[in-house]
Amino acid sequence: MPHLFRTEYSKMVAVLIRIFGFEHVETAEDISSETFLEAMETWPYKGVPQNPAAWLYAVAKNKAKNHINRRKLFTEKVQPKVTGTVAHPEVLERSFSAGNIQDSQLQMLFVVCNPAIALDAQVCLALRLLCGFGLQEIADALLSNKEAIHKKIHRAKAKLKALNMGIQMPELKELPARLNGVLQAIYLLFSEGYYSQSNDQVIRMDLCTEAINLAYLLLKNTQTNTHATNALLSLMCFHASRLDARQTEDGELILYEDQDEAKWSTGLIEKGFYYLQQAAKWQLISKYYLEASIAYWHTVKIALPEKWPSILSLYDALLLIDSAPAIRLNRIFALSKVHGNQQAILELCKLNLKNNHFYWRLLAELYQETAPDQTMQSLQQALKLCRTKMEKRTIESAILKFANRASIVDLYEQ
Repeated sequence: MPHLFRTEYSKMVAVLIRIFGFEHVETAEDISSETFLEAMETWPYKGVPQNPAAWLYAVAKNKAKNHINRRKLFTEKVQPKVTGTVAHPEVLERSFSAGNIQDSQLQMLFVVCNPAIALDAQVCLALRLLCGFGLQEIADALLSNKEAIHKKIHRAKAKLKALNMGIQMPELKELPARLNGVLQAIYLLFSEGYYSQSNDQVIRMDLCTEAINLAYLLLKNTQTNTHATNALLSLMCFHASRLDARQTEDGELILYEDQDEAKWSTGLIEKGFYYLQQAAKWQLISKYYLEASIAYWHTVKIALPEKWPSILSLYDALLLIDSAPAIRLNRIFALSKVHGNQQAILELCKLNLKNNHFYWRLLAELYQETAPDQTMQSLQQALKLCRTKMEKRTIESAILKFANRASIVDLYEQ
């Protein structure tokens, strides 16, 4: 049931919103929820149907018909706005065909990722309507609380209702700009999963999976199968390939150079390379393409002489497009691999990022072999600045490990 809810709920909601219009989004959510509730109440006694998804869609269609028939107000005032289609049962039958479900999801993705609402609200709505997340799940994922998420989603829905937009793809002339916004929302969703701000989990596999699924949805449509879409999917596949190797069983983060390569997913690496090649067919160089190229090199653990110089060159190009702190810090790490720690330390100290705990973690890494005191001070500063419980544990372990190592070195020298 949890798997079915995750995969089918959002499809059901998208189709029903397409039928009723976005102004009745709550009705679509209610009918979908009631459908799953009926399954939970029925299946334990009558058994799971041979085709559970088909059973769910059949129940949802019947509930939609009943809703239309018993709501006189709906029939009189809403039906004309949705071109009268809801009056015909055969339309509901067609609505849950495989092709229509996919079209409905894609159209809903563009409705949800509307530039009229804030990017974080777009992500909340996408998680709610397109991924089937509950309010508490979204709150946990985005380091918020249930009430705040509820208000944010409510305001976003109200804004979209006020726009009175149809559930359809943007016009061709608007599509590139709108697609950029959709890709940005998916990128943010994946980033939150790859490094979550949740106090309990640093990595959220479910968010990463949903972001990848939404990108696949875009690739299935010729209008949205673009250079940037392929590049973004490539990037996410490469990063996702190393997720199982990024944490210990206790949830502590494992640095790249300490990861067990055997835990990397070769299947996802191959997919990442395939979509990177697809993106290369366009005569374009986007931010996603550069990041995917860097991520590709990180799946090559063999110490090829061109690896780190290539990564550094890619970061230099990426900085011309995006100078975010994470990118600048990652470039410094690549610089240390090419030109040594001393030069990297000099470059790092020029950055005004001392309120960023990653700055201090990187500084500790660069000082580790030459300045034990500076290493310890940097780790302690990083511990003060980091916000999540799991990462605090990771830094505390690093401090303990380094202190033990320093003690062993002192004994050896004595």
